[in-house]
Amino acid sequence: MPLIPARLEFAADGTPWSEEFGDVYHSAAGGPAQARHVFLAGNRLPERWAGRERFVILETGFGFGLNFLATWQAWRRDPARCGRLHFVSLEKHPFTLSSLGVLHSRYPEFENEAAQLHACWPMLVPGAHRLELDAGRVVLTLFFSDIKLLRELRLAADAIYLDGFSPARNPDMWSHALLRAVSRLAGPGATAATWSVAAPVRAALESAGFAVEKAVGFGNKKEMLLARYVRKANPVSTSRRRNAVVIGAGLAGAAICERLCARGWQVRLMERHAIPAQEASGNHAGSFHPLVTPDDSVFARLTRCGFLYGLSRWRKLESVRWDRCGVLQLARDAKDEASQRASIAALALPAEYAQYVTREEASAHAGVPVKAAGLWFPEAGWIRPQSLVNAQLEACGTRLERIFGREIHSIEDPLVILATADDALSPVPHARLRRVRGQLTYIPAAAIEPPHAVVLRGGMVLPPVDGLCVVGASFDLDDADPAPRASSHAGNLERLERIIAVKTRPRSLEGRVAFRTVAPDRLPLVGKLAEGVYGALAYGSRGLLWSALAAEVLASELEGDPMPVEGTLLDALDPGRFAQRARRRIGQSDKV
Repeated sequence: MPLIPARLEFAADGTPWSEEFGDVYHSAAGGPAQARHVFLAGNRLPERWAGRERFVILETGFGFGLNFLATWQAWRRDPARCGRLHFVSLEKHPFTLSSLGVLHSRYPEFENEAAQLHACWPMLVPGAHRLELDAGRVVLTLFFSDIKLLRELRLAADAIYLDGFSPARNPDMWSHALLRAVSRLAGPGATAATWSVAAPVRAALESAGFAVEKAVGFGNKKEMLLARYVRKANPVSTSRRRNAVVIGAGLAGAAICERLCARGWQVRLMERHAIPAQEASGNHAGSFHPLVTPDDSVFARLTRCGFLYGLSRWRKLESVRWDRCGVLQLARDAKDEASQRASIAALALPAEYAQYVTREEASAHAGVPVKAAGLWFPEAGWIRPQSLVNAQLEACGTRLERIFGREIHSIEDPLVILATADDALSPVPHARLRRVRGQLTYIPAAAIEPPHAVVLRGGMVLPPVDGLCVVGASFDLDDADPAPRASSHAGNLERLERIIAVKTRPRSLEGRVAFRTVAPDRLPLVGKLAEGVYGALAYGSRGLLWSALAAEVLASELEGDPMPVEGTLLDALDPGRFAQRARRRIGQSDKV
């Protein structure tokens, strides 16, 4: 379903207003004061987060973020604040950045917090967006989605802000089913607060396992509701031993090390090579871009989350060599072009994320004539994988111990994370992983008319990176030959000629062979493999796209943090998905 941004409107008294729901965003008596009275004081904050390592707040409607800004400001001013504050919120109709600027300018008390939020405000595309503020100590996870997605969140909330338009105007936000879903996200000792005292809301909360009482309301509301979850809550799953061994110093392993060390973990990184990024992560350069499909498939949604989270992480790393020069995904044929058009039309994606372009427009973006129309991703581009790996390892500081140049045949440790790329075939027998040989061809930029952007069409060509255009790549299943082959170079030149005109084929070609592992569904395996053993495997040719998000998923699971994406996407990454499918097949055959 397309995301429709909120419209900037005001009631007669100047209070922000929603024409769609016929209701105000906050009390006319003042939004910040309402946030502090109803949601902070109603959940006994800030006193309840004092001295805690982590505190998790769940909010049912972000609006334009006043509750978040008030909470963040209270956290910043509290010397006894928790080590890390997680704020998770859903919003079906988020505001554009320009509208947020107008709204937040009305509340100068939040000037500093609002400026930080604006600096990392995400593109308005559906799905999960994790924003890290205050040097990562405040984590805002936004889900731009219908409230029904709340059922798929994975977290244990300490405090719940039940906010939204009035039950009469927006009943879905206050239904029994919705509040039962909220109760499943309540952690031990969870509290909730809301300005609404409607009888159906109180009944729904009590039915969901909350003890409810009335308290003095705010503004023209005489009363408000306070709630305390009294049923047995699911315990927070977290690793008490904040030490881990990571095997593999490529894109996957380096990202995991950085995410764990950022949370205060001590990590030992083990690698058979003397220096990091020597397998597929050692390629000269690679492209990063999402995919779009007319049905917004799970695969497309995961690539969107991976792409956007990767951008947010890489911007904060020093010494990464990359260029958001844009990526053109040219249509392979008329059917593919029709699918691309349908995708953009169905999803109504913002132009800053993806747009359909004609052949002429594509050629203008590329700077050279290209051979088809296609999709233009203006924020995508290329990156030097080795620079990314090194930047992530540097960010780990003294929390990382590097053990390089050593073959690892066996290891005993309470927590081991495998990030071993093409050596990952044995740990997950049900997955039917396969090894793929990929050969890249490096062409001197002077030998062709190079594009200014990355261009894809059954292959890829990158703009010049240190004088070389990367072209590729071959996809040779179950081929273990490590040496570059003339036939693979010839295949890459054919791929190049499907993208741009090549007047004269270069006579002498250089390149590189690397191996990657792919699963049957082309999705990575991220999560628990066995007791004490986790994996980040089978990234295929999309290591740049998957590595940042996969690392955050794994680190969140180990730390017990709110997960950065919804359950459907987590299930799609779960290494156990293949064993479950195998069991289902066996069960079906037994019934025959």
